[in-house]
Amino acid sequence: MRRLRPSWQAVLALALAAMAALMGPLASPPAEALGNAAGMPFAGSHGALISLVVAAALVSLFSVPALVEAALLFAAAHLAAWLLISGIAGFEGTARAPFYLLLAAAWLLAWRCVTILSEVKAGNRVAGAILRLLIPVIFGVWILVIWEAVVRGAGVPFILLPPPSAIGARIASSIPILAADVNQTIFKAAFFGYLAGCGAGFAAAILADRFDFLRRGLLPIGNMVSALPIIGVAPVMVIWFGFGWESKAAVVIVMTFFPMLVNTVTGLAESGHMERDLMRTYASSYWQTLFKLRLPAAAPFIFNALKINSTLALIGAIVAEFFGTPVVGMGFRITSEMGKMNVDMVWAEIAVAALAGSLFYGVLALIERTLTFWHPSYR
Repeated sequence: MRRLRPSWQAVLALALAAMAALMGPLASPPAEALGNAAGMPFAGSHGALISLVVAAALVSLFSVPALVEAALLFAAAHLAAWLLISGIAGFEGTARAPFYLLLAAAWLLAWRCVTILSEVKAGNRVAGAILRLLIPVIFGVWILVIWEAVVRGAGVPFILLPPPSAIGARIASSIPILAADVNQTIFKAAFFGYLAGCGAGFAAAILADRFDFLRRGLLPIGNMVSALPIIGVAPVMVIWFGFGWESKAAVVIVMTFFPMLVNTVTGLAESGHMERDLMRTYASSYWQTLFKLRLPAAAPFIFNALKINSTLALIGAIVAEFFGTPVVGMGFRITSEMGKMNVDMVWAEIAVAALAGSLFYGVLALIERTLTFWHPSYR
C-alpha cells in the first residue's frame, strides 16, 4: 500500500470540491433556459468538473513520483479551469458559490503543481531553463484564468474590466494599428531616448569620477532632478521640441540620465582599496585602472540602472504622448480610445506595452547574467 503524503493544497481543494458538490448547481439558469437541458449552464459538465478536481486531489495525497504528480495536477487544474470558463460563457453574471469554490480548488491544484516543480532538481541546464520558464508561465496563466472566470462569472460590466479573451481578440484584430503605435512610441521615442539618456549618463559619470568638482556638483542636482514629476517635464518638452517623437525622446532622456549617472558613480567606488593599491604598484594609469578594475566592479550597478531605465523609458514615452502627439502612438491611442469608451483597445495597448517592457527587461537581465557571471550573486 502506498504511503500517504498529504499536502494542505490537495486537502483544501478536496474540501472545496466536496462543498461545491453539496451546494448544488454552479450557475443560476436564465429563465429562457428552463425546461431545456441543453441550454443550461454547465450542461453535462457539472459532475465531470467535480470528479476531475476530486480525482486530482486524491492522487496528490499519495506518494507518486514528483514529475508524474506535477503533470497530473497541471492537466487537471487547467482542464477544470477551461471547463469552468467555457461553461459560464454565454451565461455571464449567473455564477453561484460552487463555481467560485471549484475555481479556488483548481487554483490550489495549480499551486501544488508549482510547489512540486520548484522543488525538482534539474538534471541539466536545458531542464533547469525549462523549469525556470514554466513556473512563472503557470503563475501568469492563472492570473488570466482567475481574471477571466471572475469577470464572466460575476458579470462585471465590459466598460469596467473586459475579460482577457476580449483583449486578446482586440489585439488580434488590431495588429496594424498596434504595430504603428509600437513603432512610434517604442522604437522611435523610447529606444532613442533610452540609448541617448543612458549613454550621456554613463559619460557624465566617468567625468564626475575623474573630476571631483563635477561629482560634488552633479550628484546633488541629479538627486533633485530625478524627483521631478514627469507630468511637469512633458509639456515643457513638447513646447521645446514639437509634437513629434523628438519631444517624447527628450522626456525619456531626462528620466534615464540621472539614474545611470548615480548608479555608475556609486559602482565605480565599489572596487576595494587593496585592489586599487595593487594597480598603482603596477604603475597603472587612471584609464587602465578604470577599464580593468573599476568598470568590471561597477558592472552590476550599471546593469541595475539599465534595467530601471528600461521601464522608465517606456513609461516616459507613453505619458509624454498624453500632452501632444501626432495621430499615432500608444499614449495617443490610450487617450483617444478611452474617450470613445473602447476599453478593450485601451487594455490591448496596455498589454502590448507590458509585453514589450518585460521582453526588454528580460533581454537586459540575460545580458547581465552572461557578462557578470563571476559576480557573487550568481554563484
